[in-house]
Amino acid sequence: MNKRDFPKIHFYDQDFVDIYDKTWNWISDFWIDPATGDLSPDGLFVYPMHDRYVLDQSEAIFSSFFLVYSNRNFPATKNIDYFYSRQEENGAIRWKYDMKTDTPLLDKTNPEGIGFPLFAWAEFNIYHKSANKRRVKDIMPILRRYMDWIDATFKQPNGLYSVPFTFSTMFNSPRQGTFFPVDFNSCMAINAAHMSALGDILNDKDVSFQYKKMYFSLKTRINSLMWDNETGFYHDLDKNEQRLPHKTIAGFWPLLAELPNADRADMLVEHLSNPKTFGTDHPFPTLSMDHPSFKESGQGFLGSVFPTFNFMVIKGLEKYQQYAFARECAIRHMYYILEGLSPLDSKQKGDLYEAYLPTKEGPAQMNGMPDFPRKHFLHFIGLSTIALMIENIIGLSISLPRKTVDWVIPNLEIMGIEKLSLKRNLITILSNKSTRGWEIQMESEKLYYFTINILDQKKKTLPIPSGKCSMLIDKL
Repeated sequence: MNKRDFPKIHFYDQDFVDIYDKTWNWISDFWIDPATGDLSPDGLFVYPMHDRYVLDQSEAIFSSFFLVYSNRNFPATKNIDYFYSRQEENGAIRWKYDMKTDTPLLDKTNPEGIGFPLFAWAEFNIYHKSANKRRVKDIMPILRRYMDWIDATFKQPNGLYSVPFTFSTMFNSPRQGTFFPVDFNSCMAINAAHMSALGDILNDKDVSFQYKKMYFSLKTRINSLMWDNETGFYHDLDKNEQRLPHKTIAGFWPLLAELPNADRADMLVEHLSNPKTFGTDHPFPTLSMDHPSFKESGQGFLGSVFPTFNFMVIKGLEKYQQYAFARECAIRHMYYILEGLSPLDSKQKGDLYEAYLPTKEGPAQMNGMPDFPRKHFLHFIGLSTIALMIENIIGLSISLPRKTVDWVIPNLEIMGIEKLSLKRNLITILSNKSTRGWEIQMESEKLYYFTINILDQKKKTLPIPSGKCSMLIDKL
């Protein structure tokens, strides 16, 4: 794979640039032809385990958030389309499939094989990175049938959904007694909001209204039943709609769903820097530190830090304009990933991992599970080394259909992106210090609209013509 094919990033810490470049190079090792098991650019993005090729819904959805930046070297939709093509007549899409036999993998903890109901969230992001309206039109019937199946199978008379908490992959999280999981219900709200937005893209007012109504209905129920003012947290419910005391990373999904008001969001965000709950050195643990089952060694979901859940929390912080804190957490998380790749103890061999320790450097542990955490698990780690790198550490937010690039710069540093492909337009945006002061240099093949937000002190939107140009920050 030619490194020049991918967008190039600039950052003052070269280690961040190196891990970004390496991630793109390593990803090509995981595109596998299911028929032969051989590497193939036409294959699927899969992590082989003991000669088994299992496609996982959460991996397909989350990996799309960084594959959209590959300048079309890797298709962001291929794994997702695999799940769509296996939709059953009743609308069901199962959470895992054996790639060799094309059969769903169900178990007694999750007999219906329900996974993260977040296809519309992923599709909305794919649309803004590709401007492919035809795709939205093609997949909308699939997404609607899927939502209908979830309603018919899991919706309870109180308007909330009851599914096994293991849908979230948090297999050993101490969530016993959970009947209404806070994360699943929040994910349904997220998906409904994005189904409504996809309806708007298609100019389908009925679809937009149907799912907007569903979103607000869920928002009301989650806020009235799952929020606890004393703990400042969203909790799982038992069968009798009583809040369960445990605090897990699942309680932060409502941020991404934009469910809490400003006061509640502040209380929730405080937990992320509270040394008694979720304010660990390596942000963010999957279980609150004041829980008796919390383990500094991680032990699966008893405290380990997972890139997927960090991505969710950081995107939730963005929804409440907590850009500086989101960036600070993303940078801290990246330093721990870098340390895991090149440990200070040179006797140990470093790698990229599926999960990390919450209070010190190194991979998480799990007694009795030698395969945990999976090494070189790029399906999740790419969220940190690519997506968070571009969107939060550098601070760029891109929408192709709107022809907009927003740049939130918390402090003036040498950074930016070069040759990012926006369909048929390659753009470059770099901040640099010259003899005239700090300036932003830009290059583009087509016109787009650039919004710059510096330290929350200066915010300006400018049309950027094709060709090369630069602007002095002092003159803005």
